[in-house]
Amino acid sequence: MAGKPKLHYFNGRGRMESIRWLLASAGVEFEEKFIETPEDLDKLKNDGNLIFQQVPMVEIDGMKMVQTRAILNYIATKYNLYGKDIKERALIDMYIEGMADLNEMILVLPLCPPDQKEAKIAQIKEKVTDRYLPVFEKVLKSHGQDYLVGNRLSRADIHLVELLYYVEELDPSLMANFPLLKALKTRISNLPPVKKFLQPGSQRKPPISEEDLEKARKIFRIK
Repeated sequence: MAGKPKLHYFNGRGRMESIRWLLASAGVEFEEKFIETPEDLDKLKNDGNLIFQQVPMVEIDGMKMVQTRAILNYIATKYNLYGKDIKERALIDMYIEGMADLNEMILVLPLCPPDQKEAKIAQIKEKVTDRYLPVFEKVLKSHGQDYLVGNRLSRADIHLVELLYYVEELDPSLMANFPLLKALKTRISNLPPVKKFLQPGSQRKPPISEEDLEKARKIFRIK
């Protein structure tokens, strides 16, 4: 019997958080090995565990997987969260690639120079309400079903709800005009494995603090 997946990353959201969300939503328990120093990262590299010299890295089913999208694709396929056929998978891919554009803007926001942050936040808010959320509200309205694709839970729903939590952290009022998305967020959040993941003390990570950001900069040698 295979052991629990083991996640190698620093103790923060970053590019691992979507992997945590997907595993947790599938009801999969996982372990985390936190990278706490530059030397920890160097050891992973020198031991040949990071074929592209970067994390996230996930040990799963005898593999040491890197590259976030590859990891997410594998988990989604393994736990039947990737649609029932090639057309559903194409829709899921299309939606999550759109989400990824917005998620990337939010992900790198803490790295934004202080004198540029206000303008960057304003830009993100505009894109949230004018470009991204209207797309997914329209999708839900068009078919009247509970989930984005195929009327069953897929990785698209999980990634979207994760993103909606980040949007609310940025500004809760951004969700005001999207009732179907609010309902989707509530629906997914009440699924037992997701509900457990959202509880205090889970492996879900909080917004990064200045202290943790500085620690991450040192680990990854970001100037």
